[in-house]
Amino acid sequence: MSLNLRELSQRTQGLAPGHRACAGCGFPVVVRLLFAVARRPLVVVNATGCMEVVTTLYPYSAWPVPYLHSAFENAAATASGVEAAVKALRRRGQLDTHPKVVAIGGDGGTYDIGLQSLSGALERGHDFLYVCYNNEAYMNTGIQRSSATPRGARTTTSPVGRVQRGKPQPRKDLTEIVAAHGVPYAAQASISHWADLARKLEKGLAVVGPAFVNVLTPCQPGWDYPPERLVEVARLAVESRYWPLYEVEEGRTRITYLPREPVPVRAFLEAQGRFRHLLTDEEAVAEIQRWVDVHWERLRNKAGTGQ
Repeated sequence: MSLNLRELSQRTQGLAPGHRACAGCGFPVVVRLLFAVARRPLVVVNATGCMEVVTTLYPYSAWPVPYLHSAFENAAATASGVEAAVKALRRRGQLDTHPKVVAIGGDGGTYDIGLQSLSGALERGHDFLYVCYNNEAYMNTGIQRSSATPRGARTTTSPVGRVQRGKPQPRKDLTEIVAAHGVPYAAQASISHWADLARKLEKGLAVVGPAFVNVLTPCQPGWDYPPERLVEVARLAVESRYWPLYEVEEGRTRITYLPREPVPVRAFLEAQGRFRHLLTDEEAVAEIQRWVDVHWERLRNKAGTGQ
């Protein structure tokens, strides 16, 4: 598929207008692109989280497709059941269409609470796409830290004070954990690079078997940036190599975007209030930069020379 932004924008409006996402929220971009690249009917299973709360306030729904809300911990299990039901109905001749099942969850419902359910669905080989809109904390319930929260970030459960200066642990590498299951397709994307994200969603929808796309999706209240800087903040994450864009397809790793002139990770940190306390601590910033550099080199080695 040759991706054209104007063409994609005219295909669908994605979520119905009137949903209650914050100004400067990234997940509507993900949903809009998902619907734009889909070639088959979709059934969406959505874990509890920001996306579910702001799009399904009873008695309204912003979803233009069949939609199921499940608990934090079982979106992948619910998607597994829907996918099995679709297969059974098609075998019996009771379903003419062949919808693709898409499970969507935030980092809390994916990295943490729903990891067991996700791992089981991946291991069983269910034919579905799982999209994680990763805003790096439990934003829906008060901005608590998750295992996706990076080192040094301020949250309500990793506060800044005399004893602790933000979260002391680095974030979990869930994309690599998913890839280690041997799934046909796993990828890391960002809302700032729309063509890359659209291609990865398209690939994930086309795969027969489990596919996973981990999308960096900034959160204005949790990350503390002006709403109009949403895309800029997400782009800085990529350009600093804090959030590399890559895919693992049939076990082969490929970096899909190489920053021409990488910026220091400080530029990404300075764009957000959640890291404000670190900016006068040169050693803390240097430690995060070393972490970024080490993980970038590790990714390059996996992707092979020339990457």
